[in-house]
Amino acid sequence: QVRLVESGGGSVQAGGSLRLSCVASGYNIRTDCMGWFRQTSGKRRAEKIPIYTSGTRPYYADSVKGRFTISQDTAKNTVYLQMDNLKPEDTGLYLCAGRRDCRGLEFAYWGQGTQVTVSS
Repeated sequence: QVRLVESGGGSVQAGGSLRLSCVASGYNIRTDCMGWFRQTSGKRRAEKIPIYTSGTRPYYADSVKGRFTISQDTAKNTVYLQMDNLKPEDTGLYLCAGRRDCRGLEFAYWGQGTQVTVSS
């Protein structure tokens, strides 16, 4: 059974940093075969906004380029999302997701998310 568990979220002031972790079990998670998403509250809460997605050309959302960095620890089967210079608009529930087929587009495995709140 595949399980992804995010952690590291919290409440910070604008300009602060957080490092999110995504620990996988039953699945070898890699930065070249996964994604990070942000889910926000409100009318469109169900929408998952891609922050980073792997692929031939890895995608970073324009809003986070230069501020967020992906890394992995293979021994710990963990992927990290380093978030620096946080802004209030970064607020949301952050979810990691893994692809079953690294060459495909779909994400088969999802975590429950970790909440990030950035105050001005």
